This record gives sequence, structure tokens and C-alpha cells, in this order.
Amino acid sequence: MESTVLKIENFSAFFGESQVLKEVNLTVPRNRITAIMGPSGCGKTTLIRCINRMHELTSDARVSGKIFLDHGDIYATDPIIVRRQIGMVFQKPNPFPMMSIYDNVIAGYNLNGIRLAKGEKDRIVEESLRKAALWEEVKEALHRRGTFLSGGQQQRLCIARGLAMGPAVLLLDEPTSALDPKATSHIEELIVQLKDTVSIILVTHNMAQAARVSDFAAFVYLGELVEFGPSGSMFTAPKDKRTEEYLTGKFG
Repeated sequence: MESTVLKIENFSAFFGESQVLKEVNLTVPRNRITAIMGPSGCGKTTLIRCINRMHELTSDARVSGKIFLDHGDIYATDPIIVRRQIGMVFQKPNPFPMMSIYDNVIAGYNLNGIRLAKGEKDRIVEESLRKAALWEEVKEALHRRGTFLSGGQQQRLCIARGLAMGPAVLLLDEPTSALDPKATSHIEELIVQLKDTVSIILVTHNMAQAARVSDFAAFVYLGELVEFGPSGSMFTAPKDKRTEEYLTGKFG
């Protein structure tokens, strides 16, 4: 029996009158990689933006239903606390351009006004960069700007920044779509290693990537969660005809 880290119940999301997610129910297993797949515009990114309370930053956005992180209702919790517990890495690497590598990693603490002793900062920076498999490449250049790194290194720096707050869940929104195949392969290896310490939700339209790295997969279509289950069985024997059509390239 899988332990649950996140439970989504009867969850819908709207922009004004337009409904983007329709009554989604999903149980996310702890310390596993859950891939969310589906064609462009189906609601994948909206779903993860709701999971870390970013959806509501849009003026006409609203939601209904519940999302629980370890039994706590995230919509009854201060969004700043939620974002510490649920980190997010975006499609395009986005290190803060005016900050050093070091300051990028601990940006979450500084932005939240959390004061740390220098030794504690040093420990968190090294630990996070090691987890993101970047420490050996940047340890002599911690005070250079993050923007001097390659695209793949910048994305690993963003992952280190996401891990630095010690989140329970890390959301990855198409984290390799702006990267070349070699950098993509590095990030995929890293994601698989990270699931020992953090539960990962990976949004991807790359089915081969979902098959390579995920333990569980969800297929979202037109705002509806069509199917969810172990990746192996979904890719070999999908239960819903729409999932099968998507996986065989009939649409998407």
C-alpha cells in the first residue's frame, strides 16, 4: 500500500466563467514520481499551479474542492507556508539574474525574511546543490551570477533552489522542454535520484520521458482527469480509449 503525500478531492479551477479543471480526484503517492500528461491546453499546468497556490495570483482565478498535503488543507493554510512545502520548477530555467549561484539557492529564505547564520546558509547551499547534482561543477564559482551557467545547469540550479526549503513535494512543469537531449538526460537521471527525498509531480507532454522516469501517470484531457495508475500498466494497457488514442499519437 502506497503512502499518500497529496490528496486532491472534487477539485475544479476557473478563469472567470471558463472552467479549466473539472472535478479532479487524485491521490499522489509519497516518494514517487507522478507524471501528469496530456495535450497542450488541457489543464496540466493549471493543476500544478493550484497545488502550490499560484493559480489564485491571476485576478479572475478561482477554485472549488480541496487539496490536502499530509492531511492539512492547503487552501486553509497561508499560501506562503504552502509554497515552502511545495516547491516549483518552471519550463524555462529562471535563476534570478542579478543574484549569485549561492544567493539563488537560498533566495526562498531571504524572500520569506528567514534569517540564518552563515554556517547554516553554507550548509543548505552545499546540500541543495549536491542534491541537484551541481555542487562539483559550481563549488568554485558560488559567487558568480547563475546566468553564466549552461541551460541544463541553470535548470539544476532552479531545482536546488526548489529543494533548499526542504519541501515535501516538488512540482516540475515541463522542466526539460527548453533543453538539449544531453541536458535532458541529466535532469531525468536527477529526478529519479531525488524521489528518495521528495515526492515529485512532473508535468510533461513528452510521453517517452513519462515512461522513462515516472512511477505513476495521470492523463488529463479537456480539464478532466481521464485515467491514473502505475505508469507501466497505463503505457501498456490503458483503460480508457482516450488515453490509448493519446498514447498512440491520434491526437495531442
